[in-house]
Amino acid sequence: MLTPNFTNPLEDRTNTVRLPSPCIMVIFGATGDLTSRKLVPALYNLAYDNQLPAHFACVGFARRDKSNDQFREEMRSAIDSFSRNKPIDPNLWSTFREQIYYHRSEFHDDEGYISLRQFLQDLDRKYDTKGNRVFYLSTPPSYFPIIIEKLHQHQLIYPFVSNEHEPWSRTILEKPFGQDLGTAIELQNYISKFLHEEQTYRIDHYLGKETVQNLLVLRFANQMFESTWNNRYIDHIQITVSEEIGIGTRGHFFEEAGMLRDIVQNHMMQLLSLVAMDPPANLSAHAIHDEKVKVLQSIRPIPHADVDKYVIRGQYGRGFVNGAAVCGYREEKDVSPTSSVETFVALELYIDNWRWSGVPFYLRAGKRLPKRTTEIAIEYRPVPSGYLFQTSLSTVEPNVLVIRIQPDEGISFKMNCKVPGLSGSLQPVKMDFRYSSYFGLTPPEAYERLICDCMSGDNTLFARADELLASWKLLTPILEQWSKETIAFPNYQSGSWGPASAESLLERNGKRWRLL
Repeated sequence: MLTPNFTNPLEDRTNTVRLPSPCIMVIFGATGDLTSRKLVPALYNLAYDNQLPAHFACVGFARRDKSNDQFREEMRSAIDSFSRNKPIDPNLWSTFREQIYYHRSEFHDDEGYISLRQFLQDLDRKYDTKGNRVFYLSTPPSYFPIIIEKLHQHQLIYPFVSNEHEPWSRTILEKPFGQDLGTAIELQNYISKFLHEEQTYRIDHYLGKETVQNLLVLRFANQMFESTWNNRYIDHIQITVSEEIGIGTRGHFFEEAGMLRDIVQNHMMQLLSLVAMDPPANLSAHAIHDEKVKVLQSIRPIPHADVDKYVIRGQYGRGFVNGAAVCGYREEKDVSPTSSVETFVALELYIDNWRWSGVPFYLRAGKRLPKRTTEIAIEYRPVPSGYLFQTSLSTVEPNVLVIRIQPDEGISFKMNCKVPGLSGSLQPVKMDFRYSSYFGLTPPEAYERLICDCMSGDNTLFARADELLASWKLLTPILEQWSKETIAFPNYQSGSWGPASAESLLERNGKRWRLL
């Protein structure tokens, strides 16, 4: 049998670490929430762990008027609140703060880019950053085209070269990438005029989570799992992304996005493709992306007429979460009182290939559910008979492998054991592994890994264009069908596990959602 080559000397990600190159990171939309909660704390944590390049500077680019010192103090407060390394190391901060700058400009203003170019050249001389650039677009996607065009126009984006001795420029794009297949294709066609695919880093922070990265190791470095990772042994797979919170202050955004666009199209489809992919030829980014695309292209399309059969949508009403009364979605700030936007989605999908034929994949994502968790549950087929144990088959529970993405990152496996004594009865027990307990440390934040990878030129954990387009191709017919229908919202109470019809999605096949 042919086996994948995991010892490619050019791309052995299991034994080597590519160090980030000297560079300047420019954050567009630097006064936004993402910068203060995630990006700058991630940079500080990288510095704390000696993973930030020795020659480095960060420039915040935004429209508000403020000085370098004001921006630095705001970022210090953000690090104090959101960094995983607390309290702030005063010696590290005294150095790190001097590497943070602020540049004020409108996104469309040519003068702002002219002065930015000169400013970056000055910083190159001061920090010896070799002319290397990371442009992080932490802005609404509507600004992507104008920012990229201006960066190109003012020669801040360089032509792509594979020579590692030449200056490079890379651009990180936040989600969502388009609103449907048509807009995603339009955006891709536009930015490809100015950016090579190797310069384009479409970020999905779920791919930076330690347990997601471990999926390939779990599968392909453990014979007991990979040899049973197919339709002969696996009954079905459930992927759940649940949140206790509502939409908070994101009313405007969520009214345009909804749960299918916000969570399913990116995070959940990425998780599904990693769970279902075949072994790559090697661990290079290109080989891994190729296998993920094959999975997405193999998912059985859902015709318009069958959308209601295989896809359930919901919207939360009033209820109680953790004992506290909460309002319904239509009562949230900046939300229409007659909104038909979904805050819950459940899907039944099938992958029509040799490995997964006949195995249902159940996905659910929702807000105002009972708890916050993201997990992948692989439920194995039941044993053929219970006669060996003089018990009914219904009392022999199936084996379940659960990969917890967040919180309490880890892996558990449920198996059946004999209860001590003379009865001979069976009882399921759970083997449980937690990263923090076993390794004695908290896994790095996802943005730390992804920013570090971009600086290193490794796009394995970023989404490739054809991945996103394959995902949009599958989901766009659902959005089109929903736009033609009206539904009675709200249809689930806050604090519940979603609409009753989501339970029926599994019950008709004799299955049920896991109790989390």
